[in-house]
Amino acid sequence: MAKEPQTPMDDELARHEQEAETPEQEAEDRLVEGELEGLVNDDETVVDRVEDEAEVDALAAKVQDLEQRLAEAQDQSLREAAEAQNVRRRAEHEAEKARKFALEKFVKELLPVIDSLEKALESMQEDASEVHREGVSMTLKMQLDVLSKFGVESIDPQGEPFDPQVHEAMAMVPNPEQEPNTVMEVMQKGYLLNGRLVRPAMVVVSQKASES
Repeated sequence: MAKEPQTPMDDELARHEQEAETPEQEAEDRLVEGELEGLVNDDETVVDRVEDEAEVDALAAKVQDLEQRLAEAQDQSLREAAEAQNVRRRAEHEAEKARKFALEKFVKELLPVIDSLEKALESMQEDASEVHREGVSMTLKMQLDVLSKFGVESIDPQGEPFDPQVHEAMAMVPNPEQEPNTVMEVMQKGYLLNGRLVRPAMVVVSQKASES
């Protein structure tokens, strides 16, 4: 069946319908475009936020790592400083010890001279000249004074309790008049060098008398 030809009236109606639909269509198109643009912007914002958070996390991790390294470096520095101080103290202690006891061998060699002078004074007879006696006495005193200046002191424990740290018992003798383990006689004086024993005192020690 053949299509009826359009009349001028039909064309006019079609034109008006098209014009009436165009603003609505345009509005709808703009709305769709706006929504799409908004979605794109939202997506970009989300992406930017995620990137910012990742960057912040990375920076925080770097800061934490640097703080840990700094703490380790400070701890190591303190350890090294403490070790250096300990080494210095040990060196000073050893130097002081060496200074104090450097004369020990010399003192040991000199003690027999002191012993001889003391025995010489003890054994002098009454007929010995005063000049001779005074000369030996002064020589002995000078020797003892010099030793004293270098930290040497004598051990003369007559009547004192026996001390095995600084005394050497040469004999044990029963003696009811003294307490047991009392030094009855000093056979040879002992000596200390700056508080350290150079030679023990050789002594005779009392012991309890046996009951008869």
